[in-house]
Amino acid sequence: LDVISVLPFDVLYFFFGFNPAFRANRMLKHNTFFEFNDRLEAIMDKAYIYRVIRTTGYLLFILHVNACLYYWASDYEGLGSTKWVYDGDGNMYLRCYYWAVRTLITIGGLPEPVTLFEIVFQLLNYFLGVFVFSSLIGQMRDVIGAATAGQNYYRSCMDNTVSYMNTYSIPRLVQNRVRTWYEYTWDSQGMLDESELLEQMPVKMRLAIAIDVNFAIVNKVDLFKGCDTQMIYDMLLRLKSIVYLPGDFVCKKGEIGREMYIIKQGEVQVLGGPDGTKVLVTLRAGAVFGEISLLAAGGGNRRTANVVAHGFANLFILDKKTLNEILVHYPDSEKLLMKKAKVLLKEKGKPPPGPPVQQPRGLASLFGTKQETPKLFKAMLGGKGKEGLARLLQLKKQQDTQESLAKAENKPEQEEKKPVEPAASSAPPAQKEEPNKDTKPKPAVMQRATSKESLIISMSPSPKAGEGEILTVEVKEKK
Repeated sequence: LDVISVLPFDVLYFFFGFNPAFRANRMLKHNTFFEFNDRLEAIMDKAYIYRVIRTTGYLLFILHVNACLYYWASDYEGLGSTKWVYDGDGNMYLRCYYWAVRTLITIGGLPEPVTLFEIVFQLLNYFLGVFVFSSLIGQMRDVIGAATAGQNYYRSCMDNTVSYMNTYSIPRLVQNRVRTWYEYTWDSQGMLDESELLEQMPVKMRLAIAIDVNFAIVNKVDLFKGCDTQMIYDMLLRLKSIVYLPGDFVCKKGEIGREMYIIKQGEVQVLGGPDGTKVLVTLRAGAVFGEISLLAAGGGNRRTANVVAHGFANLFILDKKTLNEILVHYPDSEKLLMKKAKVLLKEKGKPPPGPPVQQPRGLASLFGTKQETPKLFKAMLGGKGKEGLARLLQLKKQQDTQESLAKAENKPEQEEKKPVEPAASSAPPAQKEEPNKDTKPKPAVMQRATSKESLIISMSPSPKAGEGEILTVEVKEKK
């Protein structure tokens, strides 16, 4: 159609004379005209302004066509033949256009038609004027109404909120803060809730918008570096945006933390000190805080400091439940986050996340938990001093055995003693005395007795590099 519309039928003027019908093919570009309007509206910030201008252009064009028809009717009846037709004086276009405006907008005050042709033409013109003018006025109203619909919704919400606060006698300070929140949110976003607009779109389109708007901010967070990109995309769709006013507490010390925060715009201050007013650090756009509560295994960690909005701050909120629902589908990212959680918790001086320790039940609860083996003793058993300690235990056992046998000879009526048990699995068995051939051999015994020696065990680093530590064992007689 565009190619046909530009064919030069105007050359036919040389053969048939001037005739506007030869330019009728220009009307075939009407599809291009409407496509141009749609594309222009798509790239304009305030498209309603162009819609008002376009609607006004439609009205002026229809008036132009009506003026041309009136001049054609006057020429058909004869210029100046009656009072109704154009008399041929003055500027013909302005005179005809003036008649078209008064007729199409039904202003009236025109000369009465005389002939039947004039009466029919005037009736059709009035009828067409009522239909066209009412349609254009209705379209203009819709354009202006759509342009101010958001502003009307904002005003309605604010008026309803103020009426509610006045009904329940809310303090004036709180009312002023509520009004400030409404005004700032509307001025910065152009809407009160972004989710209402995005929920109407398919998931793919919402994801595309979220990536363009928020991916650059979330991608700067060190906590999520190395995670699956698709996991971050899913998280972008779950983030909730919230605006804090200057001086608002984002979180307070001692509260149970169930979510983390990512700063989208503005900055917040972490307060501490004895009175809780000292500024410890200022966090700006792209910073994250509260991740300890999000990654702790048991959850419910209490906040360790107050966080206050320094000026207007727009934050993203991600709660623990939402993150767990996302990580179910990304086990590798979950392992990576758990590793980072251990590092963060270690830096904060808290135990790493893990399964909760089960308390003993029944009779086992009456006895205390077995204490862990001392690290020094573990080092002696596992290091180079193991052989020296085994020899020490062997010598001690032999000495105790000899003392027991001596007491047994002095008391023959003593009952048969129990066999000697090995003191340690690493020590060789104690040497036994050779019994007589005629008598039945009696096993060596070891009896508990108070020793007069004290045992001193110490470990010191070796003077030679690479030899580890030296185990020193000393036996001294008590005073």
